[in-house]
Formats: sequence, structure tokens, C-alpha cells
Amino acid sequence: MSQINAPISTIIDETAKLLSPRPAELVTLPSYMNSHDHNYTQIVIGLKGQVDFDVNGRGNLMGPGQGCVVTCGSGHAFGGVIEQSDILVLNMPLPSNDDPLLLQKINELASQDIYFQLDDQIQKLIHMLVIEMKTNPEDLLLSRACNDTLISLLQRHISTFQLTRKDCRFDLDAIDRYIDNHMMNKISVAQLAGSVFLGESQFHMLFKDKLGMTPHQYVLQKRVEMAKTLITQGQFTLGQVADLTGFSNQSSFTHTFSRIAGVSPSVFKKRIKN
Repeated sequence: MSQINAPISTIIDETAKLLSPRPAELVTLPSYMNSHDHNYTQIVIGLKGQVDFDVNGRGNLMGPGQGCVVTCGSGHAFGGVIEQSDILVLNMPLPSNDDPLLLQKINELASQDIYFQLDDQIQKLIHMLVIEMKTNPEDLLLSRACNDTLISLLQRHISTFQLTRKDCRFDLDAIDRYIDNHMMNKISVAQLAGSVFLGESQFHMLFKDKLGMTPHQYVLQKRVEMAKTLITQGQFTLGQVADLTGFSNQSSFTHTFSRIAGVSPSVFKKRIKN
């Protein structure tokens, strides 16, 4: 039967499968902190390097053979810490009455402790599975088999390890440090939220409540403040200043600078010289 003649419910089911995450995925994390949430549960296992992870304000540094459970809807922040940080992510299917045993296993894992340590036996199995996944990255059956195998074994091969408490309060100094260190790049709200271990929506709400402006407006102000400093130093052209402060082009730099500073960059530069 062709897709055109298929029932609407079948088309919706097939579309959902295409949009849903793979059962098991290999992921290289960015060096900066990021954050998000989703409507399905994940199990994250460290493979290489060290991962800074935070789930609902409970943070830990995870190395190879260590992992955590991220339940459905839990806000979490994450980023690589040492060299290249690789993780194995097991994406659980959406809740269904068809597989109550699977859901029970995941709930038991999450209720024991968010973070866990794997023993040597299952780490060796994971190492072999990862090699197969790297060799056959598009093999969906392999991805599903890896997920099913590890979920069935996890509870028998894990123990807890000491939790590293993270301060997840709104920390403007930490936010400023992140902006200063990434001034030349595009900075998203999710990245800023991750820098202080907060979910994106919670971070946005706290930011507006405490500073009376959006994170985007604040970043633009910080860019213009830095631009003023660089112009005053007199070592760079206006084009170089625009690049160093993260503006995509000269026009965007001039427009934003003029709106926030009240004068254009060229007028500001002339006033400094006089």
C-alpha cells in the first residue's frame, strides 16, 4: 500500500518514528555548557573524557563508566570538560502500557539515584557495542539491540557514586564570565542557562525578574561595552572591533552600537580622540 492510500493514523505513526531519537546514540559533547529537556527518558553513559552534568539542580562530573538517568521532562545541563567528551545515550520510548516492565526498570533506576557507576563487566560489553555502532552508524536494528541489551543488564551492574553538589542559584558573575569568554561567538539562551545549571525557561524567567531585560538584550549590552573598551584602546579598526565583539557584520554592529550607546561607533571613536 502506498503512503498516499495509507490511513492517517499509520502516516502519523511513521512520521513520529522518523522524528523520534534513535534508541542508542553516540554523542560528542560541546566544550560549553548547554541545557534542554524533552518528553522522553534518557540514560547517559560516559565513554571518553569527563562530562559536567546537572539534572534538576543535582550535578556531577561523570567519567568513563559512569552515568545518569534523565527522566521525562527533567531539565538538564551538560558539557564536555576534559579534551573530547563522548557519551552513549539510551533514549527510552514514550510511556506505553505495552511494555510496563521496561518502564518499571527505568523508574527503579531513577528512584535509587540519578547517578551511577558501572562495573567492569558491563563496561567491557559497552566497549564492544560502541565499536559496532561506530562501524555501522546507520544500523537502526543495532541501535535498538544495544538499547534493549543494556537496559536489561543495567540494574545488575551499577552502584552509586558520590554526588558533587552544584550551586544552581542565579549567578550573574558566572554568566558574565561565560559571555566574556565567548564574546566572539554566537551565544544562545540555552548556553547561558547551562553555564549556571538552570533550565532554559527557568533561566529566562529569573533573568527578566532580576535584571529587567531579556538575556539577549543583556548580551548585546555586554558586546557594546566591550566594543567601547576596544575602541578606547585604539588598537583596532571598527571592523576588527565588530569581529571581536561577535557581530555578524559591520552594519549589525553599527546599528546595535548606535541604539545602545546613543552614537555611532565612528562618532564615539572621534570623541575619544578629542
